[in-house]
Amino acid sequence: MKTVKFFLGALALSVVSMAFAPAAMAQENGNRDENGKIVRGPYLTNKFGDNWFIGVAGGVNIFGDGGYKPGVGGALDVNVGKWFTPSVGARLGYNGLTGAEWSNTASVLGTSLDASKNMYKQQFGFAYVHADVLWNISHAFSGYKETRFWNFIPYFHSGYHLTYGKKDVDYRDQEFAAGFGLLNNLRLCKRLDLTLDVRGVLLSGRHHATAGVAGYITTSLGLSVNLGKTNWVRASNWHNPADEDRIGAAEASAAALAAANAALAADKKNLTDEVNALKGENADLKNKLNNVKPGLENVGPAAFFFEIGKTQLSKKELEHLDFYLTNVLPYVNGKKVTVLTGRADSKTGSARRNKYLCEKRVEYLKNILVEKYGIDASNFSVKTEVVADGDAALSRAAVISFE
Repeated sequence: MKTVKFFLGALALSVVSMAFAPAAMAQENGNRDENGKIVRGPYLTNKFGDNWFIGVAGGVNIFGDGGYKPGVGGALDVNVGKWFTPSVGARLGYNGLTGAEWSNTASVLGTSLDASKNMYKQQFGFAYVHADVLWNISHAFSGYKETRFWNFIPYFHSGYHLTYGKKDVDYRDQEFAAGFGLLNNLRLCKRLDLTLDVRGVLLSGRHHATAGVAGYITTSLGLSVNLGKTNWVRASNWHNPADEDRIGAAEASAAALAAANAALAADKKNLTDEVNALKGENADLKNKLNNVKPGLENVGPAAFFFEIGKTQLSKKELEHLDFYLTNVLPYVNGKKVTVLTGRADSKTGSARRNKYLCEKRVEYLKNILVEKYGIDASNFSVKTEVVADGDAALSRAAVISFE
């Protein structure tokens, strides 16, 4: 029972240290999202060579159990370990040097009586080779933060414990030992931590030639060197390099498309401006056209054709004559001399016959203009013409022109 109480006392320092953990973690926590909520894993698995550490520390060993009073010896800690996640790791370590206790009776480890205490001082050497399972509660509860100054790391340990006599004392004992500890890591820089390690160890009392259960505390202060990659990347923040290449290519394509769209937009604007300019010009031309008042200068001669040997126009030619006069008369009647020319071709018929056809054709046209369209006959100038050259069919005509 006393041994159990001693072991619980051995962990008292760890418990006291852990009491400060919530405040320290809250103070160091910078791992929150925009809503103030703590952000945790999952985290990407690092390579085998990453997140290793090597530690060396020195301190004291305090042994004590039932029938013995505590004694102090020197401690040396050497360890090497690896973090598998920000919160879980393991290490192999050596702890040892010297141990001491005070006993009311002499034993193989202590035969000299200390008169001042009336007790026998038990002195021995020991070596404890152990494996530890580490749990970083700072990262576990407050979220991973690479630059956190103070990390609290409880751990379970077990391993091989050797006790041996000193000063020519022939004594040797091998036992299985186990217990709990608290490792305090104080960040000095990326590669170096200051460590305060408090460890409680339980083992058989045979280690100092007694029965029952024995225990001791090791408290050490040292340095730990971090090897390889030291940080962790949250899975949500990681991007596959191949994805980044594809994203880069997509962004480049998007930029090229944006540039092409901008060029098309500029071309569209230019075309729109040109269309608007042409619309404006068209509107101006329409306006000018609407303001044009037809005059005599716009009226040209017109020919109306007769069939061979005929002196009267066909129905189709009469329609042409009517369309012409309907549109021309308002501008010429009574304002200009109307010239009527009767024509015949010289390639058919005799000269006498052709002269006759010219006179009859021009007279026929004159009578229509006077009788049907009411043109004053005094405005007419009558001519005849036998055409020797050109197309004979086009020479059989009566022509209206103006002088």
